[in-house]
Amino acid sequence: MRIGEIAALVGVTPRAVRHYHHQGLLPEPVRQANGYRDYSVRDAVLLARIRRLTELGLGLDEVRDVIADDAGRELVEVLKELDEDLARQQEQLGERRQRLGILLEQARGGRVTAEGPLSPELSALFENVDEAMAGRPASAMAAKDRQILALLDTVTPGDGREQLVGAMRRLTEGPEAVERVYEVYALLDALAAAAPDDPGVERAAQALAAIMPDEVAAGMTHVPEGGFMDALYADFSAAQAAAVRRGLHLVLARVR
Repeated sequence: MRIGEIAALVGVTPRAVRHYHHQGLLPEPVRQANGYRDYSVRDAVLLARIRRLTELGLGLDEVRDVIADDAGRELVEVLKELDEDLARQQEQLGERRQRLGILLEQARGGRVTAEGPLSPELSALFENVDEAMAGRPASAMAAKDRQILALLDTVTPGDGREQLVGAMRRLTEGPEAVERVYEVYALLDALAAAAPDDPGVERAAQALAAIMPDEVAAGMTHVPEGGFMDALYADFSAAQAAAVRRGLHLVLARVR
C-alpha cells in the first residue's frame, strides 16, 4: 500500500502518517524501486493502534511507550486488542446515545434544569429535592452544591455516577432529611463573610459530618486532595472552605 492508501484505510491523513514517521512512532517502511513507500498490513495495524491511543487522550510520548511494549507481540494478539478496544467504544457510544435520547426527551418537555443537561438519575433527584423544598428561601450554598453535582455527573463514569446519585438520594431520604441538608446549607451560607476562626465554622462542620451517611463517607476515603478538591475550596469563602475541610475530616475519621 502507498501512503494515501494506508491513510485512507485507517482513517487518518497522509500528513499524519508522515508526522508519525517524523516522531518515530511509525517506522519507515521498505521503499519500492521507484522510491514510493510500500506499507504492509502490520504497518496498518500499528497506525490504527496509534490512532486509537491518541483518540483515548494519550500524548505522543505515552503512545511511544505503549508501542514499545507491543514490540514482538503476535499480529493476532494486537488485532484482538484493537477489536476489544472498538467493542468498548461501541458500547460506550451506545450508552451515550441512550442518555442523549432521554435528555432530548426532557428538553422537548421543558424539563432540563439550569445545570442541565444532566443524567436522568440526577435530574430525577433534583426534581424530588425541588418539590420537597418548594417555597423555601434560595441558598447560595445549595446552588453551588448542585453545580458540583452536575460537574461530577458529567465526568464520572456510568457505574460511579449511579453510586454518586444513589448516595445523594440516601442523603435526602427519610423524614426531615432534606430539611437537615438545608440547615447545613444555611450554616455554610452564614459563613460567607466570616473569618476562618469564627465559631460557626465548627458548628457547620459538625452538622455536615452528622448528615453524611457512612457509605458516602467510605467512598470519600479514595478522594485525594488537590485538583478537583482545590478547585472546590477555591469557590468558597475562607470560612466556608474551613468548615467543609473540617467536616470532611470528621467524616473520614469516623469511617477509617
